[in-house]
Amino acid sequence: MSAPSPTPIVLASTSWTRQTILKNAGVPFEAVASGVDEEAAKAGLLAEEVTPRDVADALAEMKAVKVSHRRPGLVIGSDQTLELKGRLFDKVDTIEAARARLLELRGEIHKLHSGVVVARDGQPIWRIVETAKLSVRPFSEAWLDGYLERNGEQILSSVGCYMLEGEGLQMFDRIDGDYFTILGLPMTGLLDFLRLHGALKA
Repeated sequence: MSAPSPTPIVLASTSWTRQTILKNAGVPFEAVASGVDEEAAKAGLLAEEVTPRDVADALAEMKAVKVSHRRPGLVIGSDQTLELKGRLFDKVDTIEAARARLLELRGEIHKLHSGVVVARDGQPIWRIVETAKLSVRPFSEAWLDGYLERNGEQILSSVGCYMLEGEGLQMFDRIDGDYFTILGLPMTGLLDFLRLHGALKA
């Protein structure tokens, strides 16, 4: 008698970082764009004075549920927000804006909220929001200019304009939080959930 096929896993995102995290962890999955208008959804949530933490949770749910209506199995939706002094920050799209963002973060402690929601048959069935606190050292503008020149537009993929897995690590003098939370996909609880529901071998 053959073993039952594992429950399919779908990532409601085409993010290279999140796909790489899952691949490196040995998780078989299909990546599908969520189709959620994130900017419009975020604007609506902020108009309702939803906190940055809950924005991450709500957007992760929207992505998971939307894809789950058209794909079988377990659908993973995720989102990350950056909070500084109660304010939510969006990604920037130019190096000049990245420089201004990093100067604003310099010498401050900010939070990264990473939300994950798993949906099945159009309904959320599991969720988690993890928060990391990052203290940015008071780096010099000369160092910042060199960093921007060396790293270029790749930093624009990060809401904080740093990539912790690269030279961006030099920006910090203290980090409190899980590495995968900082990358945008908290993994340990998610892996436990996938094993529990037969999508990964226990």
